Amino acid sequence: MSEQRKADHIRINLEEDVNFRTLTTGLEHYHFLHQALPELNLAEVDTSISFLGKTLQAPLLISSMTGGTEQAAQINRTLAAAAEATGIAMGVGSQRPALEDSSLAASFQVRQQAPTTVLLANLGAVQLNYGYGLDHCGRAVDMIEADALILHFNVLQEAVQPEGDTNFRGLLAKVEQVCRTLPVPVIAKEVGWGFAEDTARRLIEAGVTAIDVAGAGGTSWSQVEMYRAKTEVQRRVAATFVDWGIPTSEAIQAARQAGGANFPVIASGGLRDGLDVAKCIALGANMGGMAGPFLKAAVKSLDAVLEQIQITQTELRVAMFGVGAATIEALQNTDRLKKRR
Repeated sequence: MSEQRKADHIRINLEEDVNFRTLTTGLEHYHFLHQALPELNLAEVDTSISFLGKTLQAPLLISSMTGGTEQAAQINRTLAAAAEATGIAMGVGSQRPALEDSSLAASFQVRQQAPTTVLLANLGAVQLNYGYGLDHCGRAVDMIEADALILHFNVLQEAVQPEGDTNFRGLLAKVEQVCRTLPVPVIAKEVGWGFAEDTARRLIEAGVTAIDVAGAGGTSWSQVEMYRAKTEVQRRVAATFVDWGIPTSEAIQAARQAGGANFPVIASGGLRDGLDVAKCIALGANMGGMAGPFLKAAVKSLDAVLEQIQITQTELRVAMFGVGAATIEALQNTDRLKKRR
């Protein structure tokens, strides 16, 4: 069932319209005040950052997507090779299938393709209420030689899945135990509905090292589950929540408010280009994560992924140049991002 679910998710994301209907990321409400005299040479604009003790050439994350099938294995290998070649970070999809069936582990194991860049393991946080513990978290990290572990929070997706795990009671204490004990950093990640400020604050107090806000406005996983529904009841319930969630722009600011100036915030959820990444960084994020554009490129070829990364990084550099920000730190501190009236 788990392997079929992963195959369904890839197919639906590639073939169906799974975007939010009216709710957006909110990024379209912001624009940069153009700087006609940036006093910069474009060639000197530096997009590099430090993340988890490693240098990335751009503040970009190939967001967690897949694993557990042969198609997913090829997608992950292609994405990892591209991440390594361009010096950006990558997360894998939920590794639960591989923990339950070791024959699926190879579909996640991409350290050979990405020997030096940041690689993030991934498990559903709710599994800590279904028999998973520190050992499972450690095995997920070891399986792919990861730099950190993502614990993803997908309340709404579990609620509208016929096979969903919906007991989230008492979960925070278990997340805290993992954060305090696991030898690598733990990143809390939503999957497309965002974190409110109070939730982000509780997770930070529990010990997470970073938050990936994964806000609303991109892929709606209730829509994905609608297409997987086996009954009309399941389909209609999932469809009702197509516009549920906290827009990415709001979730970024909530996480920054909760974590203070130096807490690492990853922006994802509906980012489509380097200008979106630039806006997110100016709103308070440290880096941007994208999934859909990279998935669509990965099923074509490695060259298509490399081109997508090059385009995104170049768009970011041009945006930085256009506001006179020579570094990512300068972009984070710019006063040239304005909200449209």
